[in-house]
Amino acid sequence: MSSYDLVVIGTGPGGYVCAIRASQLGLKVAVVEKRATFGGTCLNIGCIPSKALLHASHLFDEANHSFAQMGIVVDKPKLDHKAFLAFKDQAVDGNTKGVAFLMKKNKIDTYHGTASIPAAGKVDVAMADGTAQSLETKAIVIATGSDVAKLPGIEIDETRVVSSTGAIALEKVPGKLLVVGAGVIGLELGSVWRRLGAEVTVVEYLDRILPGMDLEVAKSFQRILEKQGIAFKLGTKVTGVDSSGKVLKVGVEPAAGGAAETLEADVVLVAIGRVPYTEGLGLEALGVETDKRGRVVTDHYYRTNVPGIFAIGDAIVGPMLAHKAEDEGVAIAELLAGQAGHVNYDVIPAVVYTSPEVASVGKTEEELKSAGIAYKVGKFPFLANGRAKANNETEGFVKFLADATTDKVLGAHIIGVEAGEMIHECAVLMEFGGSSEDLARTCHAHPTRSEAVKEAAMAVEKRAIHM
Repeated sequence: MSSYDLVVIGTGPGGYVCAIRASQLGLKVAVVEKRATFGGTCLNIGCIPSKALLHASHLFDEANHSFAQMGIVVDKPKLDHKAFLAFKDQAVDGNTKGVAFLMKKNKIDTYHGTASIPAAGKVDVAMADGTAQSLETKAIVIATGSDVAKLPGIEIDETRVVSSTGAIALEKVPGKLLVVGAGVIGLELGSVWRRLGAEVTVVEYLDRILPGMDLEVAKSFQRILEKQGIAFKLGTKVTGVDSSGKVLKVGVEPAAGGAAETLEADVVLVAIGRVPYTEGLGLEALGVETDKRGRVVTDHYYRTNVPGIFAIGDAIVGPMLAHKAEDEGVAIAELLAGQAGHVNYDVIPAVVYTSPEVASVGKTEEELKSAGIAYKVGKFPFLANGRAKANNETEGFVKFLADATTDKVLGAHIIGVEAGEMIHECAVLMEFGGSSEDLARTCHAHPTRSEAVKEAAMAVEKRAIHM
């Protein structure tokens, strides 16, 4: 039996980062991964491949519709579908191999197989080659991530009725794509196939898109997506999918009750969220506490109620974001090494990687109103930003929310090209407890889109220059 200071189950962003940081701190570490490659859902079938498809489809769309405006004359582009998917696979391969290299570099023992926890301090591994391994360890970190949430009564075959896994590997561009769920995954993947020629309809149970995002931002973003050709049926629930014919028949009806109707689609993407994945670990037999949503219950130090067993990432409460898991991985590794690991959950950025992007950090207006916090708003449109105008990329705006008394920035929201990059200066500002005045008086290079961030901060005190 091999003996370790730490065994990490799962090598998604939370798991592999945890293992690397623990090894850097001198712990003897092993990881168990059920896939043949490292990286979890994010690198294999989630964040990375979807971003490759978003990038390629955006360039395809640009060549179709924007090049001529800039004086670039090209023949109408054609899609090589096989090469399009191969580009995505290349991105996955490079990233997963990169994690494998980091495992070797940091002298982390790796086991490919399915893990179970028969008792605290022990991990059994049913190896992929059919053998079995037993690992002895001082600490176990559950970093098993999440799985696709299922819609009751609808069978996902990953061919015609697909989850995000099937949606990144469709054999051809669907004529009609119906997306169930107007969250991040549904909007990103829906936009990929819309750019390539699919007719896309998004059906959402709620009366808005992007639940949890600032409402003003969500409404503005919906209008942008509608201009791009995506149709929405909000306040609507899917009652079933009939796949007996060549065309899928999707039953829908108002969420509040009313007349049912049938929509036709070539492919249905079910994107209603994700659920924690802890199957086969043996948590119930161990007495590890979970909540009603299947999340492992932990304290602020990621400890479960069973000594020596910890959990991070999508398996516990909080936003299901890769970077949140990474920071938790670092925090628990440092805590196990006797240091003071910590994650500030008030400053975790979120990004929708459509075109334009949507990014946010901190509180929304709705959250501040609900908490009874007085605040000021500063907004600045990209239509008034020199770089955005020069590039003909003027959709969207930057929005700051600052405490009405102290001017401390409580939230920032951006719709625009590269919003996911620009949001980070807002995050750094908030991490240090900064005010809108601090950012307003920070010199920004001209011409850059980031000047819109500065101007929005200036607008909190109604002193934006270019608006």
